[in-house]
Parts: sequence; C-alpha cells; structure tokens
Amino acid sequence: MLHFAALNVDYPYVISWVSWRCFLRLSQRCQYALRSLFELAKRAGQGPVSTAEIAEAQAIPPKFLELILGQLKQTGWIKSYRGVHGGYVLEVAPQDLSVGQVIRFIEGPLKPVKCIAGQDGDHCPLQGKCAFRGLWDRAERAVSAVYEEATFGSLVEAEKAAKKDAPLGYYL
Repeated sequence: MLHFAALNVDYPYVISWVSWRCFLRLSQRCQYALRSLFELAKRAGQGPVSTAEIAEAQAIPPKFLELILGQLKQTGWIKSYRGVHGGYVLEVAPQDLSVGQVIRFIEGPLKPVKCIAGQDGDHCPLQGKCAFRGLWDRAERAVSAVYEEATFGSLVEAEKAAKKDAPLGYYL
C-alpha cells in the first residue's frame, strides 16, 4: 500500500512512480528560469547583473540564458539595461514573486493529468465518475501550495541561513 503524506491518503492501487515523477519534474528551461531569477533576487538593489555573471553563478549556458531572460522580460518581473554596465535587475520584490508563478509561466498549469488541466476533459469516457479525480485534485493542490509558499525572498534567506550554518571549507 502506498501512502502519500502530502495528500493524506493511503492508496491500495499501484500508481507508477514514472507518472508521479513526471508530474513533479520541471523542464531544464524552467529550472534555469528559476535559478536566474534566484540570482537576481540575491543581488536585488545592487544594480544590473550581466548575463555572464548570472550564467557563471548559476551554471547556466549563456546562450540559453539569454533566451530565457528574454522570455522572462515579458512578465515585467525583470528589466534589462543596455551598455557597458548593463544587465538585468529584478523589478519586483523577491518576497512578492513565488516559485509557483514562474513555473506556471514557463511550464503552464501544474496539473498531473490532462483532464484536470482542461485538456481532453470533455473527451474522457469516465467524465463525472472517475475514481481518480479526487486524488488528482488533491495532488495538484498539494504541489501548488508548496510552490506558492516558496518566494524568492524566502529562498534567498534560506541560502543565507544555510551558509551561516555550514562548516568552514578547510580541513586540518
């Protein structure tokens, strides 16, 4: 029997780990978008950050980063500045931007199956009598809640706390 603590259910049927892993997996593009915004959040109020600096600090291929930053500019979350001292700045307060907002922008709705996302719902032969519908709804709410409560401000603070508590990087 599987127990999904976040969903508060015991489930006697075998649900493939692959289907749950795919529901929770984020694309590389999305991970890079999150990491680039995280880097800008860490440097909020310090002026523009160059693409090269973001790429190096977050291990993102520079060419791919440029495409992602161009896409993120459309949201109004970041702004670019040209010139020798140009780069990108976060235009919103880090605590006002959630991981969930970014994931939904890059990936679309956080839905485990198409019928919950409104894709193919009208064509499902089990519409209205699906035993899984409640499970999928609870899964979507649980995952969304985790991503929504995580803001870039809270992630920056978590990294600061982790660095403060980390042992020094030398050994005798």
